[in-house]
Amino acid sequence: MSYPVLDTLDDIRAALASHPIAILQAPPGAGKSTVLPLHLLDEPWLQHRKILMLEPRRLAARAVAQRMAHMLSEDVGQTVGYSVRFESRTSRHTRIHVVTEGVMTRMIQPNDDLEDTGLIIFDEFHERSLQSDLALALVLRLCEQRRPDLRILIMSATLETSVISERLNRAPVVTSRGREFPVQLIYLDDGGDAHVSVRVAAACRQALREQQGDILVFLPGSAEIRRTLEILEEQHPGFVVLPLYGDLPFDAQQRAIVPDPQRRRKIVLATSIAETSLTIEGVSVVIDSGLSRVPRFNARTGLTRLTTVAVTRDAADQRAGRAGRLGPGVCYRLWSERSHKNLVPARSPEIEEADLAPLVLSLAAYGIRSADELTWITPPPAGHLKQATELLQQLGALDGDAITARGREMARLPTHPRLAHMLTEAAHQEGMLPLAIDCAALLEERDPLPAPYGADLAVRVDELRKFRRREPTAGDRRIMERIEKLVNQWRKILNAPPDSEVVAHDDVGALLLYAYPDRV
Repeated sequence: MSYPVLDTLDDIRAALASHPIAILQAPPGAGKSTVLPLHLLDEPWLQHRKILMLEPRRLAARAVAQRMAHMLSEDVGQTVGYSVRFESRTSRHTRIHVVTEGVMTRMIQPNDDLEDTGLIIFDEFHERSLQSDLALALVLRLCEQRRPDLRILIMSATLETSVISERLNRAPVVTSRGREFPVQLIYLDDGGDAHVSVRVAAACRQALREQQGDILVFLPGSAEIRRTLEILEEQHPGFVVLPLYGDLPFDAQQRAIVPDPQRRRKIVLATSIAETSLTIEGVSVVIDSGLSRVPRFNARTGLTRLTTVAVTRDAADQRAGRAGRLGPGVCYRLWSERSHKNLVPARSPEIEEADLAPLVLSLAAYGIRSADELTWITPPPAGHLKQATELLQQLGALDGDAITARGREMARLPTHPRLAHMLTEAAHQEGMLPLAIDCAALLEERDPLPAPYGADLAVRVDELRKFRRREPTAGDRRIMERIEKLVNQWRKILNAPPDSEVVAHDDVGALLLYAYPDRV
């Protein structure tokens, strides 16, 4: 199989040989995520050091590493490995290390110059996540101060490359045209009050009648995927219907990505993960719900949570392009052509509207007292930085603008500073850490209880522990399983014992005060 990105390989090599930073713009399926890193391993300037590659999502990090290892006829963890939150598969032989954003920012420490790394790749940079922008700013600082030999390659499917290039001292831009066939766009109505899963199932029935080839469906999240899956399996028992989202076991993800072994027609129900990072073979039809989930600050919890929003025009174009990879394709859009004109043109950088407490704590841990010390593609808003600093001071993580000993403890934990403070305080109190872990996992995950149960966290701890004791519970079983998995991961990190005893609600309230001192 030929990959379009290889047509620009000489240009990429030349750009990286003569400049510390290069930018690659290439459409999905060009081979930039899986083929290109393998072809850069023997570059003279790399000097047999590692390639560190950032992927925005866990599913993509695993899949990209798996694909590269397969191309080398190796197991993951040999030449190619990956690290995501709470999971790592690498060895001393690993030359390409694929990591998620949070892992990347924790790897870049003040006393670690990443001497074993010669190239850092930022994949899917157009998504402009907060952690990706932070990681780039920290790597740029490392290059400027201590590692002028370190190369940076920024890759994107859709990116205003001229703007990025200007911000990075006119870094050279290489463009791969890719190989896309024309895609016919079919606009359906806006659907009224019908649930998105019902509308998607109806569109699938229409596509099965009218088109050939496998179908890729974009839905906002796992709940909508499961509901659509139930409808389709009941109505079309002869077809293979497979889910694809981040929390699925790896084997289930792979079944959705690779062709059906019996060559049956396949319907893949996916989240936005399938927009760019993954290639799903055999797809010639796309059905787009027009919805996606994006991180938004939740004032009630004081944390960033995923919120369902209308897709942007650039993301809709990316989704449609998935139908034109193998030949002419078709994309059914579950909105009208008139509504399409009113979509937001492109996603805005997360840094413009995000809670910046994690970013400010990370900067303080690196000895950076002001965001102005760094080069940003999009500078963080001054008002948001001020709010974040004030919260961290209340949490005891900062003394003025300098990090405290407690702040360093908090910065080592892969979670929001509010929850990190609660966990570190509980670790110093006899018997409180298991309860703090339960509280943190419940606050990080989706609410397992229906609306009539109100917002009392203590009630949710009660239900979680009933689930743990295998007693009847009002909680959603799938969400409870995810929460319990997260609890087990925290126990391992913090060396905490399990606990399924009935809790005192006052203890839950006392722990919440550590996370939310600003709410008192």
